[in-house]
Amino acid sequence: MKRIITLLFIIMLSCHDNKAPVLEDQTQGIALQNEAIATSDQGNIVLVLHGGASYPTPTRNNPTRDSIIKEVMGRALIAGRDTLLKGGSSTDAVEVSIQILEDSPFFNAGKGAVFNGEGVNELDASIMEGKERKAGAVAGVKQIKNPINAARMVMDSSDNVLLVGEGAERFSKLKGATLVSNDYFFTQDSWDELVKAKKENNEKLPKSPIEKNEKFGTVGAVALDLGKNIAAGTSTGGRSNKRFGRVGDSPIIGASTYADNRYCGVSSTGWGELFIRNAVAHSVVSYVEFKNSGIQEAAQWVMYDKMKGIEGGIIALDKEGNASFPFNTPVMNRGYITLTGEPKVFIYK
Repeated sequence: MKRIITLLFIIMLSCHDNKAPVLEDQTQGIALQNEAIATSDQGNIVLVLHGGASYPTPTRNNPTRDSIIKEVMGRALIAGRDTLLKGGSSTDAVEVSIQILEDSPFFNAGKGAVFNGEGVNELDASIMEGKERKAGAVAGVKQIKNPINAARMVMDSSDNVLLVGEGAERFSKLKGATLVSNDYFFTQDSWDELVKAKKENNEKLPKSPIEKNEKFGTVGAVALDLGKNIAAGTSTGGRSNKRFGRVGDSPIIGASTYADNRYCGVSSTGWGELFIRNAVAHSVVSYVEFKNSGIQEAAQWVMYDKMKGIEGGIIALDKEGNASFPFNTPVMNRGYITLTGEPKVFIYK
């Protein structure tokens, strides 16, 4: 009896502490703790970003790199918000903000894209607007500097949704996209990651130009413009040491990206094949639609219940400006901004 009373006393003390108790499993309690959104900001958010979910390593996560990540994401949030303030569409804001992340070598997208198993960078991206539910995507491209721009071109200037490889590059060049040599995407961090994966799998390393520490540095954005239109986008270099021609969830509408003005917009990051099989982005939207629920409940149910045991993260934004950021890895670069506030960026739980 004394042991029970003592245990109850300890629990009561923990409940009076300023920090919520950390739970071992991924419950809604810990999800809410991870939201890190000021109460006054909910209902006013116009742009949310993610820069990938992952496990911390000394190379990927340290004070210097963390500060750079926060600076770049903050700049992307401000650029997207300023686009909205100037009357730009939510699609414009998504494209602008993701392009800034693609231009940084610190994310697995654009400049920082990882290498496939043959030592080549193959990139994917998608974008969708929620008013008419138009969408565009490119996959397996090797020379497009900003794949998110090419995805936008497919959406706006063709009757297609997804173009791949050389065909996507030819189309994008005709529409004015910036093309670069594949060498442009080389970063030492990504090359070292490939070398490490090859050694662990006893594979032969290609000529120079996964475990828990694998980087899921995909980037994504969801925006809400002044006309209450929602757009979402995602961009990635895929998985390090991936098989040539492999395409993950990032360019698949409904898997990583989805937007519907009536409900919400979503971008996700994680193990692509599993996110495709579970139609993650569309599942969040469907949950809001059919359960008539809020964005928090929908995003958390998909991440922690439907996707239980599958690592990754989701960002979601609804038509009222409420956001959710559920993830189940120790790290997910994420942030948001309102029309009048400063950018808020978070990395760890």
